Amino acid sequence: MSDDEAADTSAQSVPRLDPRLLEVLVCPLTKGLLVYNSQTQELLSRKAALAYPIRNGVPLMTADAARPLTDDELAKL
Repeated sequence: MSDDEAADTSAQSVPRLDPRLLEVLVCPLTKGLLVYNSQTQELLSRKAALAYPIRNGVPLMTADAARPLTDDELAKL
């Protein structure tokens, strides 16, 4: 397997979020901007201190689906 094939395989294992979604999605609680974290597959809201999961490429934008951000995570935003 070539390096290019290995890179393609690893890129396919992590679904990407369409960048156009970030232009239109906002936090449902604060209406603030969201930051995409590709490693955790979450959309992060600094104002609400919540992380909204992305499952199979679909953001779950409800407070029930979100998890609270830690102080460390907030400091990195």
